[in-house]
Amino acid sequence: MTLPADRIAALGAQWPRLTRSFEVYYGDQPRDDAMDALYGRILKSGALAFDIGSHVGDRIGSFRRLGVRVVALEPQPDCAGAIRAVYAEDAGVTLLEGACGPKAGTLTLHVNSANPTVTTASSDFVKAADGAAGWEGQVWDRAIEVPVTTLDALIARHGMPDFIKIDVEGFEADVLAGLTKPVRALSFEFTTIQRDVAAKCIAMIAALGPYRFNVALGESQHMHFSDPVPAGDMAAHIASLPHDANSGDVYAFL
Repeated sequence: MTLPADRIAALGAQWPRLTRSFEVYYGDQPRDDAMDALYGRILKSGALAFDIGSHVGDRIGSFRRLGVRVVALEPQPDCAGAIRAVYAEDAGVTLLEGACGPKAGTLTLHVNSANPTVTTASSDFVKAADGAAGWEGQVWDRAIEVPVTTLDALIARHGMPDFIKIDVEGFEADVLAGLTKPVRALSFEFTTIQRDVAAKCIAMIAALGPYRFNVALGESQHMHFSDPVPAGDMAAHIASLPHDANSGDVYAFL
């Protein structure tokens, strides 16, 4: 949802390190409209979505505007607190504070205090960012232990989702390793500093069923291909992107 400036300011005062996230993800109506248009092509009112790596919950807002029920998973305590504050009165949102991975248990979360949006469970992601153009100055300055569940366990508990959104900063393949059932549609974030992770995710998804793929670069909320393409074409497209494309979301459809 788009929030008024005074509400964004109040949230920022309560969680100062998330101020920029509130401003970026809750203060841009055209961005919200584009997001709703994209997800509206995938989801109908009454559907169920899993939001894995919710950050401050902007995707939750889009799903709820479309009438979609949401199970949201967020491991950062501040971010989870912010989601509770924004969606406290919404019975259509179920928030679970934790991470998703290949098996249940616990994991170490590498926290970027200055830029929480790139906090990650992947030490390889931290290594890939070190010295990479566009990632200068990023510091993962502390670590916390968080509980972990799997996509299969979430499905067993909450039902089969119509869509799964995964945005976990280089840990996407680990999340997909906990999924053994094909779902109708899903997305995962990729970065150009870890194209190998994107390729692995595409292969893992293709092994689950006859998926076709599309991609939206950055926060454009705009699908690149007019029609979804086969797994091999999507892998080749990601490999061909310039480094400064930086990131985006790959979408997969049965």
